Amino acid sequence: MAGNDDPLAPHSLSPAELKEMLAIERLGDPFLVLRDGEGKLRFHSLAPGEGTQTLGRRAQTDVSVGWDPEVSGLHAELQVSGGEAAIVDDGLSRNGTYVDGRRINGRRRLRDGDRIRIGQTVIAVRFPATPALQETVTAGETELAQDLTDTQRRVLVALCRPFGGGTSFTKPATNQEIATEVFLSVEAVKMHLRTLFAKFELTDLPQNEKRVRLAECAMQFGVVTQRELA
Repeated sequence: MAGNDDPLAPHSLSPAELKEMLAIERLGDPFLVLRDGEGKLRFHSLAPGEGTQTLGRRAQTDVSVGWDPEVSGLHAELQVSGGEAAIVDDGLSRNGTYVDGRRINGRRRLRDGDRIRIGQTVIAVRFPATPALQETVTAGETELAQDLTDTQRRVLVALCRPFGGGTSFTKPATNQEIATEVFLSVEAVKMHLRTLFAKFELTDLPQNEKRVRLAECAMQFGVVTQRELA
């Protein structure tokens, strides 16, 4: 079944798919991306406006995943309001709904780059025109920012530097790029990154996901701001 592939995995898009993806991004509306049972890339707009949309195996749902037998007839709902979106599964599905590997219980706000999994089907979330606003910072997040050393913050800013351009398919800086910016050895950069993974509670993630998630968390929590990346 092709639907279990990440539709936006690095280097997974054909030239034609990439062209279509960029054209849809230029519209500026939030959308979902998934691959159907034959591996074809499918897009689903979350615009216009407000309301509830459904996901499931039934043909009558707004996002129909009929090829995946592990998806319930009505599996989950998408709530779209005020330019934001959330996914809701409060017992609708038999096998659960996951966002970035974690099973949700009730309502979960969606952010650009999130991956939803229903059954064996992975759905990528894109908010191409979302302004780079600093998230509301909780007391715990403030403590996290204050707990970082100056060097750790500089490593974080360097890691996030490529995201300052606002382009699609951005990857965090490499260890060598970070080392060059902050005047450290590559081994020292690796040491600081390991510490940061622990502080942001990311040590259990697969190795190939840690860097991207660390950059996302740093920007979402306001530890690194867009102004610093300019």
